[in-house]
Amino acid sequence: MVKQSLIFDGNEKRVYSTDDPATVIFHFKDVATAFNNVKTAYFPEKGIVNNKISAYIFDYLQRNGIHTHYIATLNEREQLCRKSENIPLEVVVRNYIAGSLADRLAIEEGTKPSTVIYDLNYNNTELGDPLINDTQAVALGIVSFDDLKYIYDTAHKVNSLLLELFTPLKIKLVDFKLEFGRDTDGTIMLIDEISPDTSRFWDADTDKRLDKDRFRHDLGYIVASYKEVLDRLMSRENK
Repeated sequence: MVKQSLIFDGNEKRVYSTDDPATVIFHFKDVATAFNNVKTAYFPEKGIVNNKISAYIFDYLQRNGIHTHYIATLNEREQLCRKSENIPLEVVVRNYIAGSLADRLAIEEGTKPSTVIYDLNYNNTELGDPLINDTQAVALGIVSFDDLKYIYDTAHKVNSLLLELFTPLKIKLVDFKLEFGRDTDGTIMLIDEISPDTSRFWDADTDKRLDKDRFRHDLGYIVASYKEVLDRLMSRENK
C-alpha cells in the first residue's frame, strides 16, 4: 500500500488515495473547529489522540459485528480505511439531553430522556447541517427506507456496544454522531470517526466534560481531557 494524492482536506482530517482503489488513508490533524467553523484553534497532539481513540473504538465495533471502514492503524496519525461513497446524513444518538437539543427544547443539560433519541441531520455545511426527517431523506434520493432501517438498526447496536464499553470506565456516553457510506460493493458501512470531537463523554461521577465542549465553551485542558478518555480505554486492555 502506497500513499498517493490528497483527496479531501477537511477541518480536522485529511483523506489520501492509495495505490489500491478500494482503500484510502485518513490523517488526523491537530485542529479543532466548532460552530460551523466560526471557532478554530490548533492543539498539538490532538490528532494523535483522536486517531488512537477512534481506531480503538472502530476496531472494537468491528470485532462485535459492525461493518466499518476501518482496516488498520498505520502510524500515530493515520489509518488505512475502506474507500466509501459518503451518504450525506448524520445520525446523532442521544442518551442524555445536551448541546443543541437542550437549547432547542429548553431542557436542562444532563437530563436523561425516557428513551434514546435519534436525530437525523442532512450533512450539508452550506445549510448548517439541518435536521431532516426520514421521508425528506428518501424524497431527496439520499437513501431508501430499507437503507434507513439498516442505519437506525446499526446506530442502536453501536449505542449498546459503546455503553458496554464506556460504562465500566466511569464515562457517561451522553451523545455521539455517526456517519455512513457505501463500500465499493455498495454495502452501507460506518465511516468517519468516533472520538471526543464527535461525541460527548462526561465523567460518570463528576460530569466533567471530556470532549469538544471543553473547546466550545472555553473550559481549557482540551487535549488533556481527550487523553483521559484514551487512558481509560487503555486501562481496559490492562485488566
